Amino acid sequence: MRVGLFIPCYIDAVYPKVGIATLELLERLGVEVVVPLDQTCCGQPMANEGDQQNAVSSEKLFCQNFQDFDYIVGPAGSCVKHVRMHFDAIPQTESVKHVRKNTFELVEFITDILQVKEFPWASFPHRVAIHNSCSSIRGLRIQSRSEWQEPRFNKTEDLLRAVAGLSISHIARPDECCGFGGTFCVTDEAVSAKMGQDKVASYQAHDVDYVVSPDMSCLMHQQGIAQREKAALQFIHIAQVLNNGPY
Repeated sequence: MRVGLFIPCYIDAVYPKVGIATLELLERLGVEVVVPLDQTCCGQPMANEGDQQNAVSSEKLFCQNFQDFDYIVGPAGSCVKHVRMHFDAIPQTESVKHVRKNTFELVEFITDILQVKEFPWASFPHRVAIHNSCSSIRGLRIQSRSEWQEPRFNKTEDLLRAVAGLSISHIARPDECCGFGGTFCVTDEAVSAKMGQDKVASYQAHDVDYVVSPDMSCLMHQQGIAQREKAALQFIHIAQVLNNGPY
C-alpha cells in the first residue's frame, strides 16, 4: 500500500507538528508514505465562496500530485470532504475520479482501511473531550449525527479508547457546530464567536484538560476563544495523541 500524505496548507503553516505526527503514525502502522513536496491548497476556500475559476488550478495540481497513489490521507476532515465530495471545478477524468474516491481523513483511514485498534506505544494521562467537525460528522460520517436519531457511533472515540491513561468526558451537544465554518467565522463573526464560547463553556463545565479533534481548523477557532477567556484548556490533534507526540 502506497499512500500520498496530504498536508492542508494551514496545518503546514501553523501546526507543522500535526503533519509530522501524521507521517510518523502512518509509518508506525506499516504504511509506505510519500509527501509530494509541491502540494499546495486543495482549493476549498475558493470553492466555498463560489470562485470555481480560481479553484481549477488548485484542483488540477492536487490531482497531478496524488493520482499515482493507492490512497491519499490527510489530517483534516473539511479538506478531505472537499476533495471527495466537491472537486467539481475540473473535468471528471478517470484519474480525478481515482483521487476523489481514495482520499481519506486520518481517523476513517485507520478505522476503515487499516482496521487498526491498538496503539501500544501511546499514553496520554488526561481527561479529554472530543470534537468532530461538521464536515467529518455530516460529510465523512466518522460519528453518528443526533438529528438523525440513529444508533450512536464515534470512530474518533473508538481510537482514543485504545490510548493508555486517557479518559473521555462527554459534553452536552457534542455534535453541535463550534462556529468556525471556514469563512463563516469571518462573515458572521458575532454568531461564530458565541457558538465557540458555548463550546468552551461546556468543556469547562466537564473539567476537561484537553480537547482532541481530527480537525485543527475547529481547534484553532476554539483555542482562540479559550485564550481570550483565559480558560485552562489545551487543544490537540488526534494524530499527536495516537502517535505519542510531537506535542
